[in-house]
Amino acid sequence: MTGKVLVIGAGFAGLSAAAFMARAGWNVTVIDKNPTAGGRARRLQEAGFTFDMGPSWYWMPDVFERFFASFGKQVSDYYQLTRLDPSYRVYWADGPTDIPAGYSELKALFESIEFGAGARLDHYLKEAQHKYRIGMQRLVYKPGRSLTEFLDWEVVRNVLRLDIFTSIKKHIARHFHNERLRQLMEFPVLFLGALPENTPALYSLMNWADIKGGTWYPEGGMWSIVQAMQALCEELGVQFRFGEEARAIRITGRQAREVETDKGVYAFDAVISGADYHFTETKLLPAEYRTYTESYWQRRVLAPSCLMYYVGVNKRVEGLPHHALFFDVPFDRHAQEIYTDPQWPSDPLFYVSAASKTDPGCAPEGCENLVFLIPVAAGLNTDTEEVRERYFDAIMARLERHTGQSLRDAIIYKKNFAVSDFERDYHSFKGNAYGLANTLLQTAIFRPSCQSRKVSNLFYTGQFTVPGPGVPPSLISGEVVAAQVLKTFNGKL
Repeated sequence: MTGKVLVIGAGFAGLSAAAFMARAGWNVTVIDKNPTAGGRARRLQEAGFTFDMGPSWYWMPDVFERFFASFGKQVSDYYQLTRLDPSYRVYWADGPTDIPAGYSELKALFESIEFGAGARLDHYLKEAQHKYRIGMQRLVYKPGRSLTEFLDWEVVRNVLRLDIFTSIKKHIARHFHNERLRQLMEFPVLFLGALPENTPALYSLMNWADIKGGTWYPEGGMWSIVQAMQALCEELGVQFRFGEEARAIRITGRQAREVETDKGVYAFDAVISGADYHFTETKLLPAEYRTYTESYWQRRVLAPSCLMYYVGVNKRVEGLPHHALFFDVPFDRHAQEIYTDPQWPSDPLFYVSAASKTDPGCAPEGCENLVFLIPVAAGLNTDTEEVRERYFDAIMARLERHTGQSLRDAIIYKKNFAVSDFERDYHSFKGNAYGLANTLLQTAIFRPSCQSRKVSNLFYTGQFTVPGPGVPPSLISGEVVAAQVLKTFNGKL
């Protein structure tokens, strides 16, 4: 049977959930407090420059293909992809290393850094491929509501090979001794929002995604995916209401009956919240209908927040690729300042995206669009303009030193975005950027449930619930929660 469903939030997870519910024949309305879809993946256009405000890495192309294929479509129906080569560049204190897209070239690079590392990379990736196949084709599509979901013969048969109880830091150290190689292999795990020593080795599947799946660029940026998903939803009959903020979920008995917004009231048969989970529970629900206590939330390990800068310069930056990681300072100290002793970093690692290297339409002719990202601890409460400017000067000086160019005098546009902006624009708990970290005790059934335990027709999707943070997991999360709604309402409307 079908009915009406209201989706709160038009980020990737909300868009995915809306599409799957509409495919099932439901009447779907999506509301979002911001003026466009995309959530953290919104687009910024100013002074002739176009910036992706959030995600900028396109990994796991098979997940996107699977999503669109679910509706009889292909990615190429909506946007074109270019594989980047090099995939990215890493700047060390003594110079850069390009990470080639070709596997034989990458093996040669590993071998040049550490004797025997090329052969060990083969072995490592063979295991990672197995984890990717099990993890991304079976585990991530489970709703995480019961241990019985994991009584899957292939999962049980391979449980030891999945390395769930070993940290990825230890797993990598078994294969590679050189510190730089270890950091290169640990880097993709940072997308999961936790220290490598606290992340299960299962997530070496991220190395498979990086090395074998490749780093891609969708023409027009990540915003192209948002446009594609919104267009698909509209083809399926989904209605969007932008600039409309949820204020309260009204409950009768154990049923959510209405959502009050700043512009009206919606009645529905089910509601899917793609908004911040903590916000939904603590601000939209009456206290007696909350599944989790405030002490529960305070004990959660959050993925980092970000200090970001969107910068337009009036010249081309020579020698800078599309993606660049600055690992020219000690990694461990910055990691401790995010997770162990949360504070503003003393000397941070950072990332730079220059999409105009691949897509000249992102910047005026002869110019460059640069996005800088510094991972910082969630919950920092001294997020001032003075702090933001101090860090900007520091990382610009490092960029100028590594590229051998003067850039600060070429800036013609600049905007920053940090902890308090995540709180304001997305109701983000403690200003986090990526949601809940994927530690062992925050994986699968240990994540906040995708269905409320106290309100029978209230469901959740996004980076706080299964399967976890990141763009591909968000697409999967929408599919998972839609299946849970349909299962709950089977024959009941």
